[in-house]
Amino acid sequence: MIPSSFINNKHLLWRAGFGAGINQFENLKNKNTETILKDLLNEDMFSDISYETPDVDTLDYMDDKSPAEKKKEVQKINRLQNEELNLNFLNKMVSSNGQLREKMAFFWHGHFASRVQNPKFNRQILNVIRKNALGNFKDLLFEVSQAPAMLNFLNNQQNKKDHPNENFAREVMELFTMGRGNYTEKDVREAARAFTGWSYDKEGNFTERQKLHDVDTKIFLGKTGNFTGADALNIILEEKATAKFITAKIYRFFVNENMDEAIVNTLSEGFYQSGYDIKKLMTDIFSSSWFYDRKNIGNRIKSPIELMAGIMRTLPMKIRNPENLIVYQKLLGQMLIYPPNVAGWPNGKSWIDSSTLMLRLQIPQIWSGLRPLEYTPRQDDDIDMGIKSRESNLNKTFKNPNMVIDWARVEKIFKHEPVEEYLIQSSKSLDMGSVKDFSDNSVKMNVINIMSTPEYQLM
Repeated sequence: MIPSSFINNKHLLWRAGFGAGINQFENLKNKNTETILKDLLNEDMFSDISYETPDVDTLDYMDDKSPAEKKKEVQKINRLQNEELNLNFLNKMVSSNGQLREKMAFFWHGHFASRVQNPKFNRQILNVIRKNALGNFKDLLFEVSQAPAMLNFLNNQQNKKDHPNENFAREVMELFTMGRGNYTEKDVREAARAFTGWSYDKEGNFTERQKLHDVDTKIFLGKTGNFTGADALNIILEEKATAKFITAKIYRFFVNENMDEAIVNTLSEGFYQSGYDIKKLMTDIFSSSWFYDRKNIGNRIKSPIELMAGIMRTLPMKIRNPENLIVYQKLLGQMLIYPPNVAGWPNGKSWIDSSTLMLRLQIPQIWSGLRPLEYTPRQDDDIDMGIKSRESNLNKTFKNPNMVIDWARVEKIFKHEPVEEYLIQSSKSLDMGSVKDFSDNSVKMNVINIMSTPEYQLM
């Protein structure tokens, strides 16, 4: 039985989604937590995320360009398509009724981290992750492992018999399934041999190049046979260490970074026995009374995407230049479609340093048009995606956020309500006296000032 309360409702909506939407606040105090969970688990119809920017091969004017010009144009179009994918994914997080699917997809997007420039490959793996986000982990693992974006990112097209490349095999075990300490270096070498020949064609279809596959006997995780890549993944899934590793990571992301070993062991056993049913695992977590313990509420620092999506769900806004949001992602250190490395994004206190904290606290004021954006992205050659070419124009292009917020709607919701109760997970530590010192007592200024507090950074 889930204990129903206002604080539990807020907690569930933040952890199983991106916070309450503007249309959910009115019923938040009187709604049953079990009903909210049921709504979250009731998935909406799945639809792919795509981009409308035309593909290079459909553009007639490209025929007249030199190879150098063509290359530059291709890079530009790739960037535009990747940006569109990024913004469309963010939009799903903000506006989709399938909040749990998109939150799980966000988690898996960091877990199965890949970073390639090809937007078709990025679109494909993103939709594979979103489609399987609440499905079966085996299906998700197989489809991600056979996605061109992942095979390309981890160099498996160079994995051939007599010259095995261990990169893909190692990361599959270390980061995607079992975790360190549950396999040996010999297992990595044998798994790499099993994955020889796994590749993709020009159209982005997975293919097994039989001539490049090592057909000899392999000894992997204590089993002996003429294993293929599919065999290797199945053997990994037979290991209870895989269920434990995934469950522990989900617990740290959705519940608490300080893991409760006994709870994780119980969840992990259930996950394994269910045949890796992700939706069942998440239901077990969100319907447990311990999930709503006070120690698990308001203890997580919002990632930049969670922070941005949460503000956008609370404040109904029209964004005239949505590409501005890419710059905020870059400034805050989390760009969708572009994780820092194969380990994905770190969490917790790693999100906060002196420069990012100041910007995080100022975003509500900047987006409300009360102050300019006075930051430029850190000089970081690694995170490019075409933004560097615009950095010289940042000051004149991005000072105006070009957002129109429907404050009348916000006013209607919060006119007779203490705003801090709705926007802060644990408002006890909030000094409302200081907040009101900077406010004119209007709902608008109260909302902006409360969103500008350190307490709003927690969920």
